[in-house]
Amino acid sequence: MQLNLTRPIIFFDLETTGVNVVTDRIVEIGTLKVLTDGTTEIKNIRINPTIPIPKEVTAIHGISDEDVKDCPTFISIAKTLNQYMHNCDLAGYNSNKFDIPLLVEEFLRADINFDLKGRRLVDVQNIFHKMEQRTLSAAYKFYCSKEHINAHSAEADTIATYEILLSQLDKYKDTEYKNHAGKLSKPIQNDIQSLYEFSFNSKNADLVGHIVFNEKGVEVFNFGKHKGKAVEEIFTKEGSYYDWMMKSDFPLSTKNVITAIKLRGFNKSSVNITK
Repeated sequence: MQLNLTRPIIFFDLETTGVNVVTDRIVEIGTLKVLTDGTTEIKNIRINPTIPIPKEVTAIHGISDEDVKDCPTFISIAKTLNQYMHNCDLAGYNSNKFDIPLLVEEFLRADINFDLKGRRLVDVQNIFHKMEQRTLSAAYKFYCSKEHINAHSAEADTIATYEILLSQLDKYKDTEYKNHAGKLSKPIQNDIQSLYEFSFNSKNADLVGHIVFNEKGVEVFNFGKHKGKAVEEIFTKEGSYYDWMMKSDFPLSTKNVITAIKLRGFNKSSVNITK
């Protein structure tokens, strides 16, 4: 089966120094670009994270400090990588929760605004969990009837993710899915927009879900003492909370979102004062 594409899509996977989007760094990125004619390009880049790789993490993906000491830093490849991924949709396994937020964070540290506006983000894990609820290796065996060799290698995981999505399209093309409201649909279609809408968590206002949209479409906090309260309202009443977030270890992408909300509130206040 060939994906129906209106523009290229890049399947990618990151190996990192850990799982903290704010403090950890990329040590390897594997990409598989699928062009609109169905041809594919595979790239794998080792990266010097400029911080130590914990031994327990090396035990998982097999990449040590010695392996990457002479590799380029992310900042040195950021412009080229940004150009390579320009005007491409993105897909991965657990990518919406981890890989994309961390990739955006690395770009922001390199002073590059990796714009996600207009991109379709297809998370194969979300499709898998909604339909079957298992892990990547289990998904590969379940959908592709093959053992996942070289798990936790960025390239192997990326290729496996691509093959799983193709198998999911075959398996679920006529399968009905019931959402929480009881509405039935057949969401698994060979169409990137449909896959994006089904796999993406549309409730998140920021990438990692610290800020979410409530049922009225208003950004609210999803953590802490103000959980469930409107962000703009809290910043208006308690400006110090914004200052605290900006000084704390929240992702830069989250700080960009709350800054936009704060500025929006400030502009509203200015208009009211003028009137």
